[in-house]
Amino acid sequence: MTRPEWLPEWAENPWKQNPWFESVAVAQRRAQKRLPEPVYAALVAGSERGQTVSDNQRAFMELGVLPHVAGHHAERSMSRTVLGQEVSLPVLISPTGVQAVHPDGEVAVARAANARGTLMGLSNFASKSVEEVVEACPRTLFQMYWTGDRDVMVQRMERAHRAGAIGLIATLDWSFSMGRDWGSPEIPEKVDLKTMVRMAPKVATKPRWLYQFGRTGQLPDLTAPNLAPPGGEAPTFFGAYYEWMTTPPPSWEDVAWMRSTWAELSGTPFVLKGVGRVDDAKRAVDAGVDAISVSNHGGNNLDGTPAAIRLLYPISTAVGGQVEVLMDGGVRRGSDVVKALALGAKAVLIGRAYLWGLAANGQAGVENVLDILHGGIDSALLGLGVSSIDELEPGLLLIPEGFHRS
Repeated sequence: MTRPEWLPEWAENPWKQNPWFESVAVAQRRAQKRLPEPVYAALVAGSERGQTVSDNQRAFMELGVLPHVAGHHAERSMSRTVLGQEVSLPVLISPTGVQAVHPDGEVAVARAANARGTLMGLSNFASKSVEEVVEACPRTLFQMYWTGDRDVMVQRMERAHRAGAIGLIATLDWSFSMGRDWGSPEIPEKVDLKTMVRMAPKVATKPRWLYQFGRTGQLPDLTAPNLAPPGGEAPTFFGAYYEWMTTPPPSWEDVAWMRSTWAELSGTPFVLKGVGRVDDAKRAVDAGVDAISVSNHGGNNLDGTPAAIRLLYPISTAVGGQVEVLMDGGVRRGSDVVKALALGAKAVLIGRAYLWGLAANGQAGVENVLDILHGGIDSALLGLGVSSIDELEPGLLLIPEGFHRS
């Protein structure tokens, strides 16, 4: 008996888990079930007590909406031009380092972004090279921390430009926190035989994760190929981390230099990520940036920083007419995206959400997450009685007194 076309392949075996998931929360549970404990802990950890991590999501719950009962639009649009690029939905891939939750890592994420018509952000701490990722998704933004001297940074910008990056993201919303109330996850310097033996008790309980890597004949890669000097070897993640820790922090003059250097080299957009104050947003405009991302590094910067969505409206009101304003932090649902757009974001970036999808089901899992957000945005637009994300504004939300922070 052949399987009917309408019956999914997984349904032939009731003991085989359906690879599709219906929410980001389910993707997170799948990721936790599949990944070794230290790997999963690295995805969810925030700095110190985790106050900011929690507030990033709690703040979205405080915002209400007032749907209409009739007069809805049969067709709704969520396409938009962001950083000069037409995207099919206002959700971009935020750059995150070393995506060793899946053998294909950043390449799988890039393919998913390309398939769903959005932009890929690639960290210079990534486990895959900028050349591989741009090939998988030609609309890739390259992200850099302020690490190394200016000559080194220019070399890295030149490489990203040669590879075809369509923009540069400078991430400055990151500080080093020694104290995590739940303990820092154990991340080895490199994965070799000695490391495998030492971590075997934790990894052996996750055979499916091991099998994924075994099929490829490769071990999880914890190096940073995009930080390799010309003709040299890629540093380990901790080698890259040491370079960041020993580089003097940037000034606003350094930000302006970085922006002008990229402009002369590429002429494509420059994004400053990590803005959380109105005065900093205005300084960013003065430095010549094309866009800013309101962000607290997903709760991995200074703990106690308010949720990014609380900071968004004051910042977008102050500078939204001069630069594009993006936001990242705590987005898990399409309704979260709609709330951020109503408060002035041109688009949002997601991080943990797609990493859970990647861990749960590779490229298809990332596409699944983007589809969930797409469907949630469409549902919210329908209920609110608007035909396009361009019609979203604060009056569509129930905003409690004192919600905004500035």
